[in-house]
Amino acid sequence: MKSLFRNITLALFTVATAATFSAQKIDAKAKNLLDAVAKTYKTKNNVYFKFVYGTGTGKTVTKTEPGIFYSAGDRYKLKIMGTEQLYDGNKIYNVSAEDQEVTIAKPSGSEQIFSPLTYIEEYKKGYNVQYLGKIKVNGVLADRIKLTPTTNNGIKEVNIFVNAAKNQLVKLEQFSKDNSVSVIAISDYKENQKLSNSMFTFDKGQYKNYIVTEL
Repeated sequence: MKSLFRNITLALFTVATAATFSAQKIDAKAKNLLDAVAKTYKTKNNVYFKFVYGTGTGKTVTKTEPGIFYSAGDRYKLKIMGTEQLYDGNKIYNVSAEDQEVTIAKPSGSEQIFSPLTYIEEYKKGYNVQYLGKIKVNGVLADRIKLTPTTNNGIKEVNIFVNAAKNQLVKLEQFSKDNSVSVIAISDYKENQKLSNSMFTFDKGQYKNYIVTEL
């Protein structure tokens, strides 16, 4: 899960995995919390939330950007930093209004789409998992779960904060070995909304004056 925004095609975090893993240590309480959140997300027709994406060094966030996120199953729409990213279940579309450019690509095996399930199910892929108790996060009493890689993937640790009462994510923190930090703080959840049929469909006709590049 290396920090991003050098290339939004990789979404907000890039999940680093390896072919083989050493033995994992998974705390039962943490596992139950993560599994409950994953189950809740999977039962929803769609999910919407606002978030703030922060980056910095050490443990200090020095830059933040607001964004919004819609998802329905595997499909999603992400808007942040003047860029819209759409995944229709097959291809990723990055639309930059400033550059008047659209980039289209299929996600590769080294990438993960930006989905809440990316993070709450990541513990299954080579991370030790530890429950660290409750802490107040943005006014919410959240359970803190720490993920530590069992292989060298450039990450020191990932902290996941869960609202156990609602089985929702509150915040994600990623600390990398290059001393960078990436944070996603989540708010304003909405579920099972009535969304347009075209919400997760790319309409090339809307971008006639754009440069369209398919990788």
